[in-house]
Amino acid sequence: MIPTRSLPARKTANWAVTVLSSLAALLGLFILGWILLEVFSRGAAALNLNFFTALPTPPGMEGGGLANAILGTLGITALATVIGVPTGMLAGIYLAEFGKQRKLAALARFTVNVMMGVPSIIVGLFVYTLVVVPAGHFSGYAGALSLALIMLPVVARTTEDMLALVPNSLRESALALGAPRWKTTLGVVFRGAKKGLMTGVLLGVARVSGETAPLLFTALNSPYWPSRLDQPTPNLTVTIFNYAMSPYADWQQTAWGASLLIMAAVLSLSILARYWMREVKS
Repeated sequence: MIPTRSLPARKTANWAVTVLSSLAALLGLFILGWILLEVFSRGAAALNLNFFTALPTPPGMEGGGLANAILGTLGITALATVIGVPTGMLAGIYLAEFGKQRKLAALARFTVNVMMGVPSIIVGLFVYTLVVVPAGHFSGYAGALSLALIMLPVVARTTEDMLALVPNSLRESALALGAPRWKTTLGVVFRGAKKGLMTGVLLGVARVSGETAPLLFTALNSPYWPSRLDQPTPNLTVTIFNYAMSPYADWQQTAWGASLLIMAAVLSLSILARYWMREVKS
């Protein structure tokens, strides 16, 4: 026989677990609020017109802005999205619609799970060896590739999960009407999961928006306008690293402003993704 605890003992255990869980949640919310308040209070003063329109000043000079880093970040992130999102979606489509329980699908699913846990600095080192060393110089293309590799497993897993939520009756109805499998997937299944798929894209972009380590090995940085991506490209995360480590108070203040900008962007994407995810589940 399986021993059973008395009702008072079970109520006590339930109360203890509830209290500990609530305290853990409150602690997490407190730390998050503390971080948000600290970044906002320190970074808000750095946000002005020059911050968004001017180039960085030389070391030791006050003023200037991070317009080049903002443009460089947008360019690298956009290119990473163009590379990572279609590839991740194709992988998710295969896993959800065609591979399912096949051995190749199981291997691909395992690979995607492993990629989600690989430290970003390892991805940066991999792209550095694969792209930067043969080319002989850093580039925005290499930075975008490293971010795309980080984004790919997030999009792939979300795509697989969202497509799996679409009822099989929709697939069967489309196939019964004579629609080919690819058209059923793109025209019926994708439409039924479009909000969930967009959520995966937003989560992938949010995942890579604050990455620094991969860009240190690939895009590096530049004090000039990002006219091309085949050269060292300015970006906010590496700029924050350089400015925060500098002995200049003005640069440190600018680093807080850039941190606030990235935090606001990531927080907005995460909130939007959660909102759409809630609509999908409802």
